[in-house]
Amino acid sequence: QEQLVQSGGGSVQAGGNLSLSCTATKIIYRNWCTGWYRQAPGKEREGVALLDSGGSSIYADSVKGRFTISKDTAKKTLTLQMTNLKPDDTAVYYCVAEGLTCIGHWPRIAEFGAWGQGTQVTVSS
Repeated sequence: QEQLVQSGGGSVQAGGNLSLSCTATKIIYRNWCTGWYRQAPGKEREGVALLDSGGSSIYADSVKGRFTISKDTAKKTLTLQMTNLKPDDTAVYYCVAEGLTCIGHWPRIAEFGAWGQGTQVTVSS
């Protein structure tokens, strides 16, 4: 079974920056759709950013221009760079991966079979 191990995150004041990393133990990121979801207290899990195997990315409107998703296929590592963080970005962030295409669209959450353990990001005002 594939495992995604997350690192990074933490607490920062509004306007600050954080990064999240996700390392896979088995899957080949090159051919997979990978990305990040988040869940804030009392809210549903939502998509943050996805990166298709071809390098195309999509972002939630709320993070466009502030977050950047990237991957290092050789290191099997997915990264989310978060800048100008806002209190509304406070949530538990999860990396996801699955062998499907996600060019320009968000797959159903249930289609992602591999999930990271979750990392808390807290942004104070």
